[in-house]
Amino acid sequence: MELSTLDYSLIFGFFAIVLGIGLYVSKTSGKNTSEYFLSGRNMPWWILGISMVATTFSTDTPNFVTDIVRKDGVSSNWMWWSFLITGLLTVFVYAKLWRKSNVATDIEFYELRYGGKPAKFLRGFRAMYLGLVFNVFAMAGVTLAAIKIGGVMLGLQPWETVVYAGAITVIFSAIGGFKGVVYTDFLLFFVAMAGAIGAAYYCVTLPEVGGLENLITHENVANKINIFPDFNNKEILITLIVIPLAVQWWSSWFPGAEPGGGGYIAQRMLAAKDENHAIGATFFFNIMHYALRPWPWILVALASLVVFPDLESIREAFPNIADDKLGHDVAYSAMLTKLPSGLLGLVLASLVAAYMSTISTHLNWGSSYIVNDFYKQTIKKDASEKELVNVGRISTVVLMILSAIFALRLQNASQLFEIIIMFGAGTGLIFILRWFWWRINAWSEISAMVSSGVISYLFKLTVVGEVLFTHTTESGQTVEALLPSYAQFPLVVLITTIIWLTVTLMTQPETKETLFNFYKKIQPGGPGWNKTIADAKEANVEIVTDTKPWNVPSGILAMLVAMIFIYSIMFATGYWIYGDYNYAIGLTIVVIASGFILTRLWKKIKTTIF
Repeated sequence: MELSTLDYSLIFGFFAIVLGIGLYVSKTSGKNTSEYFLSGRNMPWWILGISMVATTFSTDTPNFVTDIVRKDGVSSNWMWWSFLITGLLTVFVYAKLWRKSNVATDIEFYELRYGGKPAKFLRGFRAMYLGLVFNVFAMAGVTLAAIKIGGVMLGLQPWETVVYAGAITVIFSAIGGFKGVVYTDFLLFFVAMAGAIGAAYYCVTLPEVGGLENLITHENVANKINIFPDFNNKEILITLIVIPLAVQWWSSWFPGAEPGGGGYIAQRMLAAKDENHAIGATFFFNIMHYALRPWPWILVALASLVVFPDLESIREAFPNIADDKLGHDVAYSAMLTKLPSGLLGLVLASLVAAYMSTISTHLNWGSSYIVNDFYKQTIKKDASEKELVNVGRISTVVLMILSAIFALRLQNASQLFEIIIMFGAGTGLIFILRWFWWRINAWSEISAMVSSGVISYLFKLTVVGEVLFTHTTESGQTVEALLPSYAQFPLVVLITTIIWLTVTLMTQPETKETLFNFYKKIQPGGPGWNKTIADAKEANVEIVTDTKPWNVPSGILAMLVAMIFIYSIMFATGYWIYGDYNYAIGLTIVVIASGFILTRLWKKIKTTIF
């Protein structure tokens, strides 16, 4: 594929602007760790919301969507659409709690909520577990997508893509800190959206595709466009709808969709001006992430089924792709090679933007864990602010190198998604309940974290297809115990939940002093703290400073209405595209009605909370 002078100008001009922003904010961002990791905690909701959207708009996301749409149709997106429930619970219940905590990272929360050596261990271990291991996994998936895009569109070798894309990203991330990340995210968001929409429009109008109407009715596409799976297919229904909506959203830890909030979403809530801005940022993010953004990717994925109906057709068109990197996710990049000069440069710049936004966020977020929650707590407690910022910059570089090495060994994005989902299974309920149930302690989290990882690993070793265990009897007969593949995840959740609940009830609760201090600072409210409040009254300690009614029921009601609102926007958009106007008009009416109700509830929640 040949790039024109215009294409190169757009790409290199974009690089120059991003590096310029990083250099511009480097002086202020390097003053102290608060500036480097949270930009002084004075960011408005709109820039934080856009930053969240830009961060989750990574190079691996359109590849991932293309992969699952080509194999299982549009309805397969329910495996991540279900996380909207998690996101809205964070908006209306947990965003204000995070901002009130005033911690530097969500990992620091452990020593606010728990006490003693278990809390210190949990904070340090979790910092390295998430900031290093899981963070490297997530960045590797993004870098893998960049490798495939570079190979298909530019003919680059994997190591070349890693060096070129990674070098610029790590430079501006290390010098610019969180402020550089957020400011560049603002630019990256608009570039990425323009590129995605432009690519979708052009790919649908390709002569081979013949426009939207021909695309929807094409024999390769017609059976892939359903938004909901076939309800007569028990396994697909359970896998894509029942488990995600009934179990996955609350039980699994996943970057960007953590139950109760966490990770880089929590980082942005902690950087907000106040609780109101934290709520506004997370709500804006959920609308953009779920309601509007998926359809350009879906359209390109569907169009690719016409142009490249199978893997062999992709192989023939791009013989330079290595066998271990060939998959359905490559079809997204393959379609982009059809774009004309100018639009091609814009789309490539948008993909670079998506890559840089996500990687820079993960680098800064992971580095904040390593610095604030490991180095400062374990290695050198009296380290100066200048030293901590320098450690942050060094760890940024190290994280980039490790993720690049791991990316070279991966094959596809959905492979990584399954690993992360399984290893976080069963831990999510703790993250939801720890704010509202006094009995949860540090051992609850430690046992959940360990058991989830071990059980998931054992399942991956023992489950082949639908065979759970095989063993040979004394007579030499092989016995197999069958387990449906869709039962693996909920079984891990069930076992992990039983383990951590048992450990919770068998171990000592947190000290009264720890619980008193936490309640006084956060004011979580609810029946789960009645014993702590009674203990405080008995000890003549005043911990209740907020006498307003408990606002969680109102928050949950708003969450349910907002869920109807956002899902209706998503489905209405799809049916307008499909030309199914009866459903489209009906859902548009639901959008208007639920939006009106949500506005009224929002006003009520604000008067209750603020």
